[in-house]
Amino acid sequence: MSGIPSAEGFDSTLTLLRNPYGFISQTCRALDTDLFETRILLRKTICMTGSAAAKVFYSEDKLVRQGSMPSRIQKTLLGEGGVQGLDGAAHQHRKKMFMSLMGTEHIAALQGMSLHMLDNYAPDWEARNEVVFYDEVREMLTRAVCAWCGVPIPEAEVATRTAQLTALFEDAGAVGPKHWAARLARHRLENWSARMIQQVREGELQPTQESALHVIATWCDLDGAMLPPKVAAVELLNVLRPTVAVSVFIVQTAHALHRYPEWQEKLRNDEGLLEPFVQEVRRLYPFFPAVAARVVSAFEWQGYRFPEGRRVLLDLYGTNTDPRSWDAPLEFRPERFRSRAENPYDFIPQGGGDHYTNHRCPGEWIAISQMKAFCRYLVNDIKYDVQDQDLELVTGELPPLPENRFIMRNVRRRQ
Repeated sequence: MSGIPSAEGFDSTLTLLRNPYGFISQTCRALDTDLFETRILLRKTICMTGSAAAKVFYSEDKLVRQGSMPSRIQKTLLGEGGVQGLDGAAHQHRKKMFMSLMGTEHIAALQGMSLHMLDNYAPDWEARNEVVFYDEVREMLTRAVCAWCGVPIPEAEVATRTAQLTALFEDAGAVGPKHWAARLARHRLENWSARMIQQVREGELQPTQESALHVIATWCDLDGAMLPPKVAAVELLNVLRPTVAVSVFIVQTAHALHRYPEWQEKLRNDEGLLEPFVQEVRRLYPFFPAVAARVVSAFEWQGYRFPEGRRVLLDLYGTNTDPRSWDAPLEFRPERFRSRAENPYDFIPQGGGDHYTNHRCPGEWIAISQMKAFCRYLVNDIKYDVQDQDLELVTGELPPLPENRFIMRNVRRRQ
């Protein structure tokens, strides 16, 4: 058994921050290996890439999530006490709560709400000189997901809640003032959510029984007790925040339609290409760079020893573009998804493994549904111009977006 290869330098935190989507895969290629060891935030960390690594990563007898995520991510993106930090039976039971919201009719209802928002926003877009698409989509998704969850949101609060939910995922990896602003946003959102949880339990709010607000407010853990209000608040935000974050995928979809304009006509002529198109956007466009776990008990893999307690990072983007799994991995080829067999370990933009038993994001189907709805609308229902602007994705950001957040001009509805 040999030692795990090491990255150069004592600590790789700054290198990772400068190149969040390429650091792990590029270092692995340089070392001719699937994994290497380094320090991230001074903590010894094993970094892995590829589908074989993903299969090991999602083996819950080897790795767990509790205690793996850096505190700054817990304090912003995830919150504390939520499903992402649970393992074993506790995780699977809590996961059932989210999966109960992911029925086909539920997801179709959310898609319908978003399409209704698009129809409401389109006349205003026509009247304006230009539209910052990312800003518009974030606000629409905030309105839609709150309505879908049974969360009352007064008109005067829409902009504030949109900005707060955005801060949770946009500034999760930030340092300095942005990080502290994101922590403040989480504090305020959790207080807001916890109040609603209490109002449901006391009968002051009466959302429909199938709504996320009611399901989460009344859910009981394995001990038979309802979730503490703060934990229930975190879980409610685990529905609201990721749905608003789909705005990133939607802007990336618009970016792909502009960069590969021949696909607009293809999509108008063949509805069957819609899902392959958005899946290729999810594969090729970066979203979240890596996920973390912790070795629960020492084990060996590929001749290397994983010590108990060691943190492990799995490279999401590098796995989605691994040439061992994908032909011409850096080329935009939606057709590859038309007949490709599903593999839960080589296509992992929102985590890998099984939705029910592993930590794969249950909201993945929501992301696909929303992307398809907005893509169809952009192709079939409106026309717009994309004039001179900086459309390069800022890959130093998490997640990466065009500098100007995709400006649309001269928007007009198709007859």
